[in-house]
Amino acid sequence: MISTVYAMGGAPGGQPAGGGGDWGFVITMVIIFVIFYFLLIRPQQKKQKELKAMLDNLAYSDMVMTTGGIHGKITGLTDAVVTLEIADKVRIKVARSAIGAIIQKSGAAAPTPSSK
Repeated sequence: MISTVYAMGGAPGGQPAGGGGDWGFVITMVIIFVIFYFLLIRPQQKKQKELKAMLDNLAYSDMVMTTGGIHGKITGLTDAVVTLEIADKVRIKVARSAIGAIIQKSGAAAPTPSSK
């Protein structure tokens, strides 16, 4: 009967064999948290910081692309709304947070098509 208790991982008296199982669990959880922090949390925070800086640096005449894929030139800016000219005399208003990327900063040279 006692050999069955040892085989199941227990020791007489109800105590687990080996002891220190609680510390092993804590160390494992800390290691998992550190891995999640460096692989998921930290890069996401960095990306959010870059996006906020990009939205804060929007200027008139910047060529931008919205998260929906609409390309346009900024003709108006407020704290929450950006007015884009998407064609001659065609303007739309979008939320500032809907700007996904700056295609060309104002004053920068137009990109040249690559020759293949």
